[in-house]
Amino acid sequence: MPRTRCTRVFVLLGIAPALAMAAPPETWSLDPVHTRVLFAVEHAGFSHALGTVSGSTGTLVFDRDDWKSARLDVQVPLQRLDLGDGKWNKAVLAANLLDAQRYPVAHFVSATVEPVDVDHAKVCGELNLRGVSKPLCMDVTLNAVKRHPLPPFRRTAGFSATASLSRADFGMTAWKNVIGDRVDLRIEAEALRDRGAGEPANDAVPPAGEAQPATEPTSEPAVKPPGTEPPSDPPATQEPAPETTP
Repeated sequence: MPRTRCTRVFVLLGIAPALAMAAPPETWSLDPVHTRVLFAVEHAGFSHALGTVSGSTGTLVFDRDDWKSARLDVQVPLQRLDLGDGKWNKAVLAANLLDAQRYPVAHFVSATVEPVDVDHAKVCGELNLRGVSKPLCMDVTLNAVKRHPLPPFRRTAGFSATASLSRADFGMTAWKNVIGDRVDLRIEAEALRDRGAGEPANDAVPPAGEAQPATEPTSEPAVKPPGTEPPSDPPATQEPAPETTP
């Protein structure tokens, strides 16, 4: 065999095991109990109203050693919005703002992930909100990737992220004299590694000698707090007041 050809064969034989050992990025599922979107928007120049949306679901393809291969697909259930007041909730969910009856879900799909360092990245993609799609970028921090200390001891990844958007970009132009245009977002998310991704069996049991903690709640309370029930759509001819007092 010619020397050049022989050399190529040996090189290929050396690369093949490494390629076989290279695992694809793992797939994770967002934990809706521990994933929440917080938003802040100016209230008539007096303060910034704070609200949250719980119960987000979605999938994450992620390898902490290769941020660029990450992909994110998230659905945010807007009728889980809570501003701490039933009338405020109803006003914001109404047709002239979020129009949550027609568009009950906000949907974000990533397009690019640019690493900043080992634990930080900029994730950019498309947000579909109120039937309008616009680009959105988030600054993401990886908080931890480890086995959760509570049953069922699943491998868990935790993230914090920030972003901002213009509500006018998504067709929400009502109440300009009361509600600011800029909406600041903060996202806290936990994702569980899918069992099909080859999660070790010993992730399902506590380490030897470690007391098993009480099971963490994994579902919403049976009795929902006031103001979280889906509101009825107000009459088309009447614009709902966004606050309870003048």
